[in-house]
Amino acid sequence: MTITTTSPPADGISQPAQPARPALPLGWAIVTSALAGVGLDAAFPELGWWPIAFVSVTLALLALAGRKSGGAFLVALVYGGAFFVAHLSWAGRFLGPLPWLGLAGLQALLFAAGAIPIALAYRWSTRTLRGKWGQLVIVPLLVGGLWTLRESIMGSWPYGGFPWARLGMSQAGSPFAEAVSWVGVTGLSFLIAAVCAGIAQWWRIGRRRDWRGLVMPAAVTALLLVTPQFPTTPAGEVTVGWVQGNGPAGYFDAAAPGAMLTAQTAATMPLIGQPMDVLVWPEGGVDSDPLNNLGTSRALDELSHQVSAPLLVNAATRRGENTYNTSLLWPPTGGEVQLFDKANPVPFGEYVPDRWFYQRIAPDLIGLIGREYTPGTNSPYVSLNGVGVGLAICFDVIFDDVIWQGAQDGAQLYLLQSNNGDFRGTDENLQQAALARMRAIETGRGVVNVSTTGTSQAFAPDGTILDELPTDTIGARVTTIPLRTGLTPAVSLGPWIAGLLAATSLLGLLLLRFAARR
Repeated sequence: MTITTTSPPADGISQPAQPARPALPLGWAIVTSALAGVGLDAAFPELGWWPIAFVSVTLALLALAGRKSGGAFLVALVYGGAFFVAHLSWAGRFLGPLPWLGLAGLQALLFAAGAIPIALAYRWSTRTLRGKWGQLVIVPLLVGGLWTLRESIMGSWPYGGFPWARLGMSQAGSPFAEAVSWVGVTGLSFLIAAVCAGIAQWWRIGRRRDWRGLVMPAAVTALLLVTPQFPTTPAGEVTVGWVQGNGPAGYFDAAAPGAMLTAQTAATMPLIGQPMDVLVWPEGGVDSDPLNNLGTSRALDELSHQVSAPLLVNAATRRGENTYNTSLLWPPTGGEVQLFDKANPVPFGEYVPDRWFYQRIAPDLIGLIGREYTPGTNSPYVSLNGVGVGLAICFDVIFDDVIWQGAQDGAQLYLLQSNNGDFRGTDENLQQAALARMRAIETGRGVVNVSTTGTSQAFAPDGTILDELPTDTIGARVTTIPLRTGLTPAVSLGPWIAGLLAATSLLGLLLLRFAARR
């Protein structure tokens, strides 16, 4: 089918030519997608070159636009494959290529499937939106919404999803990060994708000499630059001691029983005598169940007495028939222990979904995962002598609902515990640190992010680094963290923002389809 193009009138922009063909031949589109996919990884830590995200997404959309579904799937598969293979390389550091390539491959397939609605939006808008503003404003906004819808689906399915590499998270070190306190990570992903789609659309329709075609992306970019972080209300401060013991925390680390407890206790000794309101250890800092092991319980009692403060520790705990990855606020005087169980255990790391099936595919690898953690259902919140503390355990930090619930329940700061022992020598820990920093900005709360092996940081509510410890280092710090109250729009409206973007994008796509058929 041949789609005719309209000739521009005298003003040169009111009726832009409708692009009926892809902007790039298929061969060049594949090469461009591969390079752009690798480039997107550079926007995240370790490099953290955040402007490359805009270049990468713009090139990806130019390679995609104008293609039929099969071609769109192919170029998006190349882009997604290049990005996820590079970005998730840490998954194969100790566990081997199968988990790494399996996870990257699944993400690339889902990413490619999500490109088909975007390609359809380009195709159907070509037939129906012939005015300047339709092509240069409506189409980019719709494409941005569909990009975000794909992120939302990948972040929730299958097995709870994997929202690790959302576009908005690439901006933790950029001047656009403050906008996340208003619109959340999902909203920031939408705005970035819309800007890139606007630039790509301006290039596609052949009006590159008419800079008025860049009004929409320029306006959104300017809005992102001038938007300040939403203000939360100061509510005092709290002194947090935190310890990175650098113990044998990995799956394949040779460790005697109690080795992590010993390492963390030894690393804590320099803090004895320093005043603090709480002492925080990382995920897996206690390698026996203090709820059922009397020796471990007594060791924690003694340590809390020595530091004259409650301990926030983490251990695998057993209650009834279930095993949980649990954070425990351990009081110094034998009071009630407050618990939070990890809401999102890592699939194929902390439990095996459909074990009967995967056991047949990789029995040796699946056999390494002997413990099956149960997802927690309790609130990610504890009360520290009247101060509300939000919690997230490692993988939990990438899930919006865990972070939002903590703030909604009254958290005035966040204490995040993680274990990066299986990813020594990779940039996984730096990616996670950027996530923690973005959560500080999003919620307007101070954040202490403590890792077993590093890196560990303390962030102010505006994302400024107050203190940190590098990787593979034994260290302990006492840091004063500002407390904040009040909810940002991102926390209050986050679910509505994501739902509205998804519903509007789907409705827009359906309306285009209806109009194209007519």
